[in-house]
Amino acid sequence: MKPLKLLDRTLEILTTLCFIGIITVVMIQISTRFLPFSAVWTEELTRFLFIYAVAFGAPIAMKRQEFISIDLILNAIPDTSRHYYQAFTTLIVVGISFVVAYEGYNFMIIGQGQTSATMAIDMSWIHASIGLSSLLIGFYALVNIIELFSSKQKRGEQS
Repeated sequence: MKPLKLLDRTLEILTTLCFIGIITVVMIQISTRFLPFSAVWTEELTRFLFIYAVAFGAPIAMKRQEFISIDLILNAIPDTSRHYYQAFTTLIVVGISFVVAYEGYNFMIIGQGQTSATMAIDMSWIHASIGLSSLLIGFYALVNIIELFSSKQKRGEQS
């Protein structure tokens, strides 16, 4: 299996596991309302699972180019220039992603030694989701730019 496909599949599985975890934990939370004890940790774990579901899912959305785009502008651009516009906007995403990843790393460092209220999880693990997600989004944006120009070259060779 190619390394990129392995990364894709790993992110897809982790996203799915996070959502299954959210459903399971919320079911426990609902069930314990009718019991003499309550599971106070469920709200916190649900939040953390949701954070990581987004952190693992957003890079996959970037890879599939499923983020919001302004089709009105894209459709107004001639076909010959459309690749350059897409590459330019994706390059901006790469730059912003790597800046956010760097600041996400700094935020993770701040969280070291702090623990969550009910589960005593080191908050640096939760804060790491920002840097990890941004790094992967930037990586997939670069992959999209490479695929954009390699597909353009293939079409140019076929003409």
